Amino acid sequence: MTTIRACAAALAFVCSAAAASADPLVCTLSGYKAAPGLTAAVADNVLTLTWDGDRTQEVRLQLAVDGGAPMVRQLAVRRKGGTWAALAANAAPEFRVVAGMRRMSNQQLQPLNELKVPITQAIIDEHKWDAFWDAPLNLGPSGRGGNPPPADGIANQPGLPRKADEITRAAAAYAVKSCDVKTDGARIEASFPGVTLGPFAGTLQYTIYKGTNLIRQEIVAKTDRPSVAYKYDAGLKGLAIQSGSRAAWRDIANTWQSYFFGGAANQAEVPVRASNRVLLVERDKAGTIAAFPPPHTFFWAREVATNLGYNYYRKDSDAAFSFGVRQAEKEETPEYEQNFALYSARPGTTQRMPVYLYPSAEPAQATLDAVLAFTHGDKYKPLPGYQVMNHHYHMDLGQRLIRAGSLDADIPDLDALRSLGLNIVSQIDSVGLGGGGGGGRGAEGGGRGNDAGGRGSETARGAGPAAAAPTGSGRGGRLDQLAVTQASVEGARRKSDKGFLVMADQEFYGSPLGGHTDLLFSHPVYWTQGRREGQPLVENDPKYGTVYHLGGADDLMEMAKREDMLISMPHPRTKGSTGYPDAVKDQAPFKDPHYQGVGFRWGMGVDLSERRLCDYRCLPLLDEMSNWVADQPIPPKYLLSISEVRFQQPGDDIYASSPVSYVKLDTLPPATDPSPVIKALMRGDYWITSGEVLIDSYAVEGAGASRSLATEVEWTFPLEFVEVVWGDGVKTDRQIIPATDLPPFGKHKFSIPFNAAGKKWVRFAAWDSAGNGATIQPIKLTAVAPSTAGR
Repeated sequence: MTTIRACAAALAFVCSAAAASADPLVCTLSGYKAAPGLTAAVADNVLTLTWDGDRTQEVRLQLAVDGGAPMVRQLAVRRKGGTWAALAANAAPEFRVVAGMRRMSNQQLQPLNELKVPITQAIIDEHKWDAFWDAPLNLGPSGRGGNPPPADGIANQPGLPRKADEITRAAAAYAVKSCDVKTDGARIEASFPGVTLGPFAGTLQYTIYKGTNLIRQEIVAKTDRPSVAYKYDAGLKGLAIQSGSRAAWRDIANTWQSYFFGGAANQAEVPVRASNRVLLVERDKAGTIAAFPPPHTFFWAREVATNLGYNYYRKDSDAAFSFGVRQAEKEETPEYEQNFALYSARPGTTQRMPVYLYPSAEPAQATLDAVLAFTHGDKYKPLPGYQVMNHHYHMDLGQRLIRAGSLDADIPDLDALRSLGLNIVSQIDSVGLGGGGGGGRGAEGGGRGNDAGGRGSETARGAGPAAAAPTGSGRGGRLDQLAVTQASVEGARRKSDKGFLVMADQEFYGSPLGGHTDLLFSHPVYWTQGRREGQPLVENDPKYGTVYHLGGADDLMEMAKREDMLISMPHPRTKGSTGYPDAVKDQAPFKDPHYQGVGFRWGMGVDLSERRLCDYRCLPLLDEMSNWVADQPIPPKYLLSISEVRFQQPGDDIYASSPVSYVKLDTLPPATDPSPVIKALMRGDYWITSGEVLIDSYAVEGAGASRSLATEVEWTFPLEFVEVVWGDGVKTDRQIIPATDLPPFGKHKFSIPFNAAGKKWVRFAAWDSAGNGATIQPIKLTAVAPSTAGR
């Protein structure tokens, strides 16, 4: 009976599709090359794409144009040798955009003012795209939480207040007259030009990949407006409601939920807070369609990782519904309303706004399992010989434990991070600012509270320290920095476990090195900011032992050398470090090996025209720094993965928000001695990744000018390209090797030859079709004179 019902449903869909009207479809197929298991054909004004999927399934996508608008005539699946089961017919792609105006923040202007950089329109146009404290859709007061702007001016911006006429809301409009079909390795791209979407104009594109059921549906478009910041929603509309139709998802507590479209029609989208960002539509036992966004590039930088509902469904009538992916228009926690920056769209750049569709012959639960394989279930895959680390979680561990009155108070952030598969959590306490430890973020605002439990538990919020915790108070009622350090050190040791190391690190605001400075410790170090005239650098304190008093950059670097500390700039060229490290690249501290590098996180100015994560801000800086120090007798400068998110708990979408570092360590050091981690980071013995692309091994092989970079890479989403990047001390160049012919969920050994003549350093990176990727750190090369070999 099940087979009969499936065949009847498929026949009904086919008849419906055949009866539907269609515009003449003129498709250019000159770039198409037929291949087994990956075909395209045009007949009766319908483009049919058929390909071998995964799990012994085949997929068929039929596309047509009605009234100038592309339509999904049919989306069907079958098991090899079985009968086609139609999951959608006469559905339409759905895209909506909300666009506002990008502004530069005073937080970015402040360091430039301190550097005496003239603030011209050119400077604003250069730096505004990397804004963090911006909320182009927020028309309320400019201060946090609706209050007046704080004295530090961080959340305030030039050119406020925002105006309602700055905001554009639009759905995609189509005037399609043709299509273009081309083969790219083991994929086919079908493009339909003639789309406008608010300030954007371009193409609707479908991409299918041999070896997976995955379909990428996206708008590929440009804008000429000068200051566009935007968000988009994407999905399918016009799907027929059948007797067994349901939307299904796991909520943020990982409990299955369903909606059977039995209620009244919706006037607007219904946000769905789905775990793992996946919404599934089950089609009366014929199969399932999943909708989900790219796991990382879909998200701009925020200070919290709360799930705002990244999926939606909408019952349009008793006969039809829609579903897909969405972004909210504001933060839900009031103190972060001004930190909702959206995507940046530089004029003339090609913006890509995708949604992934995954049709399957399986029911919802099995389909979700197949989708989660792309992100390893939102966990970081363990690799022998490596420990998975991330840094710069704004946990303020010491401060929260003091205020809770117990060093054993619950910190739910750590439960959430442990569940991702992290082995090393480098949390930071916010310190500096005239000597106080500070509650919350200090100069960056109040956070979600100084409670021990973050949002989930407000144990003794704001309460004074108890006897069980270190005590002390500084000027203005601030917690004493030495007490905070002691609580952080002891708390980190207590929260560590077998296979799980918590580090007591710090972010130094008001750093004499310029911008913000992260301090990662090999062992506990106590210090204060401010050194009185005649006061020695080091004093012995009866409670804390050796205490440093820092009066400037030289003192900080001397402490770093004596105590074997790692120094890194967490968010270069943006936030409170705008203009840095460029402004200090020629100074002695930057040239010191203990100044290890800068932080890497996408999203501070995320731009959907980027081919690589943080392609505009982070990766060019990495290569420039490598050239800056190429002739210095020190290691290259490195990227260190950072989070920037604060006060997390289970249920937050933490996996999507930051990269990680795979640190080359056979075993995890004990909580009492994190120095092996620091040593590995200082050597550059690690690589950074979003999680979907892994570099199992890498080495520069050969001698003289004839070298090769040998790597073993594994990936989940279809791979896009790998590259070798090098520099000669002045300029950077690269060799890009397309990888679109490789199947999804693959592993491959690359050996890429390159001419080392005149090159000072080299690195390798791999990037997939969803914008995910991994890169090793730069490797210095033994000098080879350009004259010894041809270029």
